[in-house]
Amino acid sequence: MTSAPTDTRRRTPGGVGESASRPDGVPKVRGEFAFSSDLWADGAAWGATVRSPHAHARIVEVSTAAALALPGVLAVLTHEDVTGVNRFGLEHRDQPVLAQDRVRYQGEPVALVAADHPETARRAAELVEVGYAVLPPVTDARAAVRGECEPLHEGGNTVRHVRLRHGDPEATAEVVVTGEYEVGMQDQAFLGPESGLAVPAPDGGVDLYVATQWLHVDRGQVAAALGLDEELVRITLAGVGGAFGAREDLSIQVHACLLALRIGRPVKMVYSREESFFGHVHRHPAWMRYEHGADRDGRLVYVRAEIVLDGGAYASSTPAVVGNAGTMGAGPYAVPNVSIDCYGAYTNNPPCGAMRGFGAVQAAFAYESQMDRLGEAVGVDPVEIRVRNALTEGDRIATGQVLDSAAPVAELVRRVRDLPLPPPPTADLRALPGGVGNTTHGEGVRRGVGYAVGIKNVGFSEGFDDYSTARVSVEAVGGEPLATVHTAAVEVGQGLVALQQQIVRTELGLARVRVATADTTVGSAGSTSASRQSYVTGGAVQAACREVAGELLARASESAGVAAELLRLEDGRVTGPGDVSIDVADLVADEPVVHTVEWHHRPTSPLDPETGQGDAHVQLAFAAHRAVVDVDVELGLVKVVALDCAQDVGHALNPGAVVGQIHGGSAQGLGLAVMEEIQVVDGLVRNPSFTDYLIPTMLDMPPMRVDVLELADPHAPYGLRGVGEPPTISSTPAVVAAIRAATGLALTRVPVRPEHLTGT
Repeated sequence: MTSAPTDTRRRTPGGVGESASRPDGVPKVRGEFAFSSDLWADGAAWGATVRSPHAHARIVEVSTAAALALPGVLAVLTHEDVTGVNRFGLEHRDQPVLAQDRVRYQGEPVALVAADHPETARRAAELVEVGYAVLPPVTDARAAVRGECEPLHEGGNTVRHVRLRHGDPEATAEVVVTGEYEVGMQDQAFLGPESGLAVPAPDGGVDLYVATQWLHVDRGQVAAALGLDEELVRITLAGVGGAFGAREDLSIQVHACLLALRIGRPVKMVYSREESFFGHVHRHPAWMRYEHGADRDGRLVYVRAEIVLDGGAYASSTPAVVGNAGTMGAGPYAVPNVSIDCYGAYTNNPPCGAMRGFGAVQAAFAYESQMDRLGEAVGVDPVEIRVRNALTEGDRIATGQVLDSAAPVAELVRRVRDLPLPPPPTADLRALPGGVGNTTHGEGVRRGVGYAVGIKNVGFSEGFDDYSTARVSVEAVGGEPLATVHTAAVEVGQGLVALQQQIVRTELGLARVRVATADTTVGSAGSTSASRQSYVTGGAVQAACREVAGELLARASESAGVAAELLRLEDGRVTGPGDVSIDVADLVADEPVVHTVEWHHRPTSPLDPETGQGDAHVQLAFAAHRAVVDVDVELGLVKVVALDCAQDVGHALNPGAVVGQIHGGSAQGLGLAVMEEIQVVDGLVRNPSFTDYLIPTMLDMPPMRVDVLELADPHAPYGLRGVGEPPTISSTPAVVAAIRAATGLALTRVPVRPEHLTGT
């Protein structure tokens, strides 16, 4: 990793700017970390779900008699047993807790079973008899938004339409390139399946321990479905085995609580891998038509696009994904005239929602493919065509918003171009497409190099009041100061627990920092998504620490008779002029210092409904990739030889974690480029397993060179910029561009499969 410019600030040991170790790292590596599926309680029963085998059907009848007759079965619940509102949803509560009269996708929950053994629960679920009248499924998202299909919800099949008009919608250009592109349905493929434990409480409420991404939104939906006040639903984060967006929506939360409250015993639920594919949302498949107009030198005059995202049976976060795909749809380029229409559709395909990149991934595949076509049309190489059109600070994006912090798009592309290339292909089978399968000895293998750059918003947009809450306390324990930070921010593997410790060490100069388990007894921290937690929870922890520091210094000032502004915190002491040196433990021996702060980032604004104009985003982030591939053009096999990245991160709060995020995001982008797709035919999933749904392994991931820029954002805590999503956005189009360079094929759909390369 290289970094520019050099950071000369004083670093606190284990503080901000250090590659501090993660307290959850060693237990996870050793297999000692408790994930949500490891939870247990005395007397716990097991829950199971009855799901629809059909993509679209009317429910004629439900018979639970045979299931209830099975020894060990404690309860069987249907929609009639939902004690509150039989609806939930992130943005629109349009999804039933248990289907009532109709199922709208394969795998939709119809009934629940509680039993004293997991196998008994599964057998009982199979004995629940559901009569269906199968209906024709709506599976074509484009036809759905055109109004050519049966409406699946009141109001029709369009979840949202974002209309962007910037500049002259009738602009003309000397050079025009057009293309149609498709992105398949990608799964988040987290390793820890949906699971949790619900425990009924003496006060009539319930305590839920669950792997999730958004504790407080879960609580609101669960409480409404149970018919309880929110204060009676207490949610504690359990160990999360990956998320990537899929845990933003509810899975077992309401179901486990319903069963626990019905039988008066704790209930544990754990999905199988196959059930997990039906139990969470996926990345939206997309169809996109683009037209780019430019002058003879390749400088963009206009971009026109139509984007259709298949949201599946229920809304989930489709409205926000549509907003992202539309507002990011012109890419990281200065375009004076933009006309984009982006739609989200209801269909009977599996529900789709949040996944890393959140709409920007789909759009980037199209606009970056277009940029390569434009470069070819004007005789300019892939790097130069991007450099000529690159956004820079002070430019306006498609929504009319001015970029008011660093936007080093051209520099990122040049930097990734200038990284050393891998050596030429060798005869070593392990380095060739097909590997030790001995499919080739180099004959028919062609090498290609491709480039791509992407843009992504950080945080929630379009006027959403985005904030986080942090409570920080300092007390004396064992004669030494101990700081405790408590937030509801969810650790999903990104290193947030370590980061909170780093911020406290930096702000308070204390070595001992405890991070309390995230739960709903503290104010909301929002979702762990949108690359936002370092920004908003980092900002909240920083602000709470500064309140604590102010009180500590005030106490020291009173004790020492020295003005507080002359004192400072370092190494567990308050020091100042002369021989002032007071142990922080002494300052809090009688009374701890505790401060809670609700921290909001600067406001954003909604999009104008007619033009899509507005300052919708709090921050934008950029990354660029160069991919090198070897392709066996006879068999259609692809070996990604190198996948190098340059990314501006503002300020690397934990450099090791930053590089890890870039590696991980790039791996998911590689997966979408060449292997990952949920195969859906007539609304039915064909490959709900890791046997048939393929994800990259360490053998598929090439070595990565990562070039990190640190151009501070003056509006963000510590100057940071969100890191997690940008590498997922530009990696996919870079890999596909490299395959095009090797084969000369157009390749307008991802993932690229062998038959796309061989014509078979």
